[in-house]
Amino acid sequence: MDTTSFPSDLDIASAATLQPMDEVAAQLGIGSDHLEPYGRDVAKIDLGFLDEPRDGHRAKYVVVTAVTPTPLGEGKTTTSVGLAQGLQRLGKRAVVALRQPSMGPTFGIKGGAAGGGYSQVVPMERLNMHLTGDFHAVTAAHNLLAAMVDNHLHHGNALGIDVRNITWRRVLDVNDRALRNVVIGLGAREDGVVRETGFDITAASEIMVLLTLAKSLQDLRERLGRIVIGYTTDGSSVTAEDLGAAGAMAAMLKDAIKPNLLQTLEGGPAIIHCGPFGNIATGTSSVTADLIAMQGSDYAITEAGFGADMGAERFFNVKCRVSGLKPDVAVIVVTVRALKAHSGNYVIKPGKPLPPGLLEENPSDVEAGLANLRKHVEIVRRFGVQPVVAINAFPQDHDSEHAVIRRYCNEVGVRTAVSRHVAEGGAGARELAEAVVQAAHEPSSFEFLYPLDLPLEQKIEAVATQIYGADGIDVSPAAAKALKDYERLGFGGLPVVIAKTHLSISSDPSLKGAPRGWRMPVREVRAAVGAGYVYAICGDMRTMPGLSASPNAERIDVGADGNITGLS
Repeated sequence: MDTTSFPSDLDIASAATLQPMDEVAAQLGIGSDHLEPYGRDVAKIDLGFLDEPRDGHRAKYVVVTAVTPTPLGEGKTTTSVGLAQGLQRLGKRAVVALRQPSMGPTFGIKGGAAGGGYSQVVPMERLNMHLTGDFHAVTAAHNLLAAMVDNHLHHGNALGIDVRNITWRRVLDVNDRALRNVVIGLGAREDGVVRETGFDITAASEIMVLLTLAKSLQDLRERLGRIVIGYTTDGSSVTAEDLGAAGAMAAMLKDAIKPNLLQTLEGGPAIIHCGPFGNIATGTSSVTADLIAMQGSDYAITEAGFGADMGAERFFNVKCRVSGLKPDVAVIVVTVRALKAHSGNYVIKPGKPLPPGLLEENPSDVEAGLANLRKHVEIVRRFGVQPVVAINAFPQDHDSEHAVIRRYCNEVGVRTAVSRHVAEGGAGARELAEAVVQAAHEPSSFEFLYPLDLPLEQKIEAVATQIYGADGIDVSPAAAKALKDYERLGFGGLPVVIAKTHLSISSDPSLKGAPRGWRMPVREVRAAVGAGYVYAICGDMRTMPGLSASPNAERIDVGADGNITGLS
């Protein structure tokens, strides 16, 4: 493929001929009575579809994960779309369920996040900006609760909330580092109580995760009520229900809980719903999206953020517990450039050209980085799921480098396929689709990593040692106290999420490959009770990104004809 003449993602998406939405929905067995149009090319799916009679058919459930990515990402989304297109080329009923992109990265350094090349979800512009307003609904519901917290303080603080122990911040779907730490309530007495707080990006909101995991409007309402906004001076938790905010928040989210239906460039169905952060949350699309996909297809493909150590582990331990679904296959996306980076010989920086040596034919560097792929295969197999390795091919790859990956996979008995979906669409993903079909019909023995009645600290240690390969964990005094308090408050039966870097299997982003001989520091622990998990913070996690020196927003514009430019 000549990259100098290859059209941009936006050009490809703009040239697409979209299928009528009722025809796209019909591929999933969704009739007009469960379809709510949002313009000509997007629709919401009413959850009543899940109550339709079933014929006992069970789709194959496929999760797409990856090796530890470089800062540029290795193409999980486009591989997910390409796989769905490839399966459709084989005559299978396939649907892909993906997260909705946050506008923060869209206008920041990443640009659009709807797939790439000829494996995209369209309409691209609507998907990357606003869509059906779900992100705005989450933003509004989150900030309503924040406003009611401060209103309660202003009117006397009858619940006895400790102003120094309020954990609920505000959110905005924009990268804005200046809002990370703010002081509110300045001015006259009637302007509120002065206190320190801050903003996170909307994707980091607990409400976004909660929406992802809720299986019905009633479930959503109950989860909202369980949100803990802070604590009293005697250590008791204060919830959204205590503040009387949960009902109004649920009302604001009653449409946002319905998944969005779009289509791939080849006219196949794509369900887009929710977008929780991959660093501190589940990093997956919604449970409802997956349940709809399973009910209306032969192959339901979904994506989990970052590598198998993060996205897949949370998908298995958190999302699958809620949904009750058992995955049949985990596709591990790998690129030559990622394995070369894990050799330790190259440094890849976003916004900078790739190191020239990275583009040269060098099978030995790929070989040196195989330890990372090996670890991710082990992680998937630890959960009893069949792995398939998808080599996301780039034009600058060499056959000898692909051969190194294939040879390793053959040695350990893992199916592998080179996928050229970006350049060729579904036709370029046929080999991958065939491998997934074969793996999906083999026996699997899915199991969780830990039982829920295990103490929180032991759950964290299980993830650190059995998934990441740490020798153990070092819990700070503050984190130890929080864990003890959460057990006392009745949160001990929740699963755990580890908030750490995505650039290493370890908690240190500088450690590449499959690090050994390290211990994981647990510096802080927080409870996302409404979402239904406790998360341990094991690094410097930015929940409000900043813009780069030359953000993508500078290149985005709209012409007099309404066509958007610069999005990809």
